[in-house]
Amino acid sequence: MKVLIIFLSVVSSIYIVSAYRQNSLSDKGLVLDVVNFRVSATDNLILSILGRLCPTSTCKKPSEYNVETFGTALENYPNLSKHYCYMAKVLTKSMYGEYYNLKTSNGFTFDQVIQTGVDNPGHPFITNVGAVAGDEESFELFKEFFENIVEVRHGFMKHQIQESNLNIDELIENTIDEKYVVSVRVRTSRSVSGLPFSPATNRYQRRQVEKIVSSALESLTGDLAGKYYPLSSLTEEETQRLIDDHLLFQKPESPLLLTAGMARDWPDARGIFHNEKKDFLVWINEEDHIRIISMQNGSDIHAVFSRFSRAVSEIEASMLINGYKFAFDKHFGYLATCPSNLGTGLRASALVKIPLLEKHPRFMEIFKPLRMQRRGTYGVDSQSIDGIHDISNSDRMGSTEVELVNTFIKGATKIIELEKALERGEDIYDDIDKIVTLTEKISSSI
Repeated sequence: MKVLIIFLSVVSSIYIVSAYRQNSLSDKGLVLDVVNFRVSATDNLILSILGRLCPTSTCKKPSEYNVETFGTALENYPNLSKHYCYMAKVLTKSMYGEYYNLKTSNGFTFDQVIQTGVDNPGHPFITNVGAVAGDEESFELFKEFFENIVEVRHGFMKHQIQESNLNIDELIENTIDEKYVVSVRVRTSRSVSGLPFSPATNRYQRRQVEKIVSSALESLTGDLAGKYYPLSSLTEEETQRLIDDHLLFQKPESPLLLTAGMARDWPDARGIFHNEKKDFLVWINEEDHIRIISMQNGSDIHAVFSRFSRAVSEIEASMLINGYKFAFDKHFGYLATCPSNLGTGLRASALVKIPLLEKHPRFMEIFKPLRMQRRGTYGVDSQSIDGIHDISNSDRMGSTEVELVNTFIKGATKIIELEKALERGEDIYDDIDKIVTLTEKISSSI
């Protein structure tokens, strides 16, 4: 019998390769429940043939064969004992076993979903997501995994619905003192429905994204009208100008992005669009299909959001004419490569001058209670220069775009008020206590 099994293994392997080439092999295989792990198609075929060769009661049943033969998923389960990413927090062996043999219609596997987290363990004090989506189908095929990621990353529960609202009239009064602000900006990510995301795309598909989006951008009029610059055909003069204007995005260097395949074929089918005033720009095929950015000097967040809102609406309207739309799910919201950008994907930010506040011993305590996030002058992993910090809303999901901008306005206003208090020589310990205490009361009542 052992000889027969070995022989059938070889035969079935040849059959599978041949059938695959002829596109005649279906994906329907018997499933053997061995420690909650799926049996590979090859093993199922062997068992099926054995069943036909042994019709009598004297033959062994599939469950009587050595289960170690079918431990493929268990043997491939990653060692996450020293990992600190959200992926490592939610992934279980049974979940891995359930997803092990699955792949989307674009060929994206669960191992590809989690590989960036496996390769980048993270740090106890810096928790990254550790997972990416290869396409829209990833969120359906690996739904439980992504739901769990969203719950621990965003605090967004499985039953909740993500809503969208870009109505400028619902913004609160802008109370941010311009004296303390260098510039303000609003950005978001979008994906073209029906095309794979950057970790799963090929060159042709990436070029299709570029064609679809650049065509939509060409139809923009008024203050949104501009020009598209493909990275692969930039002249030295154009490149230097974009660098000087701080508009040019660079080839990814972060291990998190590289292991997810974000830099493949660089700079093919990547590009930048901007209007004449350079206060509206779009990046194509950077980390996501589309990144839409509205920005300007000063503190007029209303003007920035108004331009942003019009741009998002007009870009999709133009895409719809040609049969395309943004990828959206009623729970996950607007879909993106990294789960951190799901929901609205919106980040409203300002470069603020707070040289006194940054020296306060409780400086880092004030951001989380205000639902705000702090970065250095030049973004993630950078230091502040001359007391200038990048502050923004920390949430992406669970609120609409308008609600997130309102949160940003309130948070930025409060942070600047603390800076003003220090300028007057006041003690702000009580003010910080009130911020933290109020948040604790709200959290405990939820």
